[in-house]
Amino acid sequence: MRIAIAGPGAMGCLLAALLAPRIAGSGHSLWLLDHQQERARFLNTQGILYEADGTRRQQMIAVCCEPELIGPVDVLCLAVKSHDLESCLRFCQSLLSPQTLLLFLQNGIDHLDMEKRAGLPSPPAFAVSSEGATLLAPGHVRHAGRGLTQMGFCGHPGALERRALSNFADLLGDAGLRVSLPDDILTHLWAKLFINVGINPLTALYNCRNGQILTSCNARNRLKKLVQEAETVARACAIPITTDPVLATLAVCKSTARNISSMLQDRRRKRLTEIEAINGAVVREGKRLGLATPCNEEVVEQIKAMEKNYGQERQAIRE
Repeated sequence: MRIAIAGPGAMGCLLAALLAPRIAGSGHSLWLLDHQQERARFLNTQGILYEADGTRRQQMIAVCCEPELIGPVDVLCLAVKSHDLESCLRFCQSLLSPQTLLLFLQNGIDHLDMEKRAGLPSPPAFAVSSEGATLLAPGHVRHAGRGLTQMGFCGHPGALERRALSNFADLLGDAGLRVSLPDDILTHLWAKLFINVGINPLTALYNCRNGQILTSCNARNRLKKLVQEAETVARACAIPITTDPVLATLAVCKSTARNISSMLQDRRRKRLTEIEAINGAVVREGKRLGLATPCNEEVVEQIKAMEKNYGQERQAIRE
C-alpha cells in the first residue's frame, strides 16, 4: 500500500511518526507531503521527533514537496487545516487516481461537501480522532493523550473504497492507535463538532488550557450556550444525538485538562484558525434554517478580530 500524508502539522507528524516504524520493511511505502521546500528539506534531514509519556524518539521519514515525483498513491490522508483543504487537493492532484482513497481529517463540517465541490472521482472517507497532538516545533510532535480514531463514509462507497479504508485502519491499529469503522460517521463528526464548538474558541480567546474553562463560571456558561446552539442546529438537521452534548464537552474539558487545543496552538503561532469550519459552520447552518446562534456569532467575530490583529502586528514588524 502506497500512503501519503499531506500536512506536517501536529496530526500529520503524529500519524507519520506512528506509521513509519510499522511500514519499514513491510512492502508498504509512506511519504509526508509539505508544500514548503525549506521545511521539507529540514524534515528530511532531522526526521520527526516524537514525544510521548516522557520519552522521545527520532523517526526518519521521506518528506516530499513535489508530489509529481511520487505518482498515484493508494491512500492520501489530508491532515491540513480546513481552510487549506482545497489548495491542498490541487497540490496533490498528481497523487490521485480513481482508485485512491481520500481520507479527510479536518475539524468542523465545512469539508463534508468536498466530493461535490472538488469533483472527486470517488467518495472520500472522513475521520474523527480524539488523539491529542501538539506541535512543539517543526517536526517535533508531542502525543498529548490517547484516544479513539473513527473513520467512515458519508456517501456511498464501493467495495474498493471500503476495502482500502479497512486495510488502512488495520495499519493504524498495528501502529498503536485505537480505530473503529462506524457506519454512522456523520453522527460522530457532529459529536466532535459540539466539543470543538465549546472548547476551541474559548481556549483561544482566554489563552488557556482545556481544563481551565471549568474553573471560570463565565467561560463555563459560555461553553454551555455555544454547545446548546449547535445542538439545536443539529436537531433541525435531523442529526442523531445519542449523548448530552454539553455534558460530553465538559467531560472532555476534564479528561484533557492539560491539553492545548488546536485553535489555541494557532493563536500562539499567530496563524489562521478553523473558526469558520467550526463555530462559523453552526452560524451558517443556523441562518439557513432560520435559527438564531448569537453566542456562536459572537465568538466568530472575536476570533476574526484576533486574526486581524495578527496581520496588523506582522505589518508593523515589516514597517
